[in-house]
Amino acid sequence: MGEKMNEVLKELYERKSVRVFTEKEISAEKKEHILNAAIQAPSAGCQLLYTILDITDQNRKEKLADLCDHQAFIAKAKMVLVFCADCQKWLSFYKEAGLSPRKPGRGDLFLAVEDAVIAAQNAVTAAESLGIGSCYIGDVMENAEEMKVLFDLPSYVYPACMLVLGYPTEQQKMRKKPERFRLCDIVCENTYQKKEGQDIRAMFSERTGTQSYEKWMEAFWKRKYESDFANEMNRSIEVYLKDYQS
Repeated sequence: MGEKMNEVLKELYERKSVRVFTEKEISAEKKEHILNAAIQAPSAGCQLLYTILDITDQNRKEKLADLCDHQAFIAKAKMVLVFCADCQKWLSFYKEAGLSPRKPGRGDLFLAVEDAVIAAQNAVTAAESLGIGSCYIGDVMENAEEMKVLFDLPSYVYPACMLVLGYPTEQQKMRKKPERFRLCDIVCENTYQKKEGQDIRAMFSERTGTQSYEKWMEAFWKRKYESDFANEMNRSIEVYLKDYQS
């Protein structure tokens, strides 16, 4: 890039997940800035189809750490936010007006999830600008049924994602950010262009190291796509989808 990056671009490029935090507390003022930044995010029809759970109870943090793949750093985070796709609250708004709203459909859920994760990313960007690290936790989807009990979630409220936040340790600040793919590997002009053969292998040429493409991909496939997490997440989502019109 020839043009100098501004501070926002610089922070987006440098941001990486933080999983070890210092003991420094996040001030009430900075916490409010992060939450206010979240709700400034773009939203479908400005409905804000989400509810943010601010988890301050340590017992619940400990339970989350246990449920979410026994990741102890979750309980040590100074700020824990669960972004719930909320198709319930507008039903209440409509009923308050004497209306008879239809049952939410899967399209409504997808729209709400989109709203929720956009808001979460705003929170991540705001936190980064304040020197506060963050990490997305996907296990709330895998354990959606347990989350429903833990947080008293009503029907049509889905835990879309969780953020844990805190000040990073020096080791975390210095840790190398994982490399991204090249733009040409991700961006297609005008129409979708499926990758095949040598184009695929070129994408991974700097990732496989001394391993063959086949060996590297097999290990990744087992660790991610065929993992217990992925299979349980899909089962859990199927259970949730039963509440929505197909």
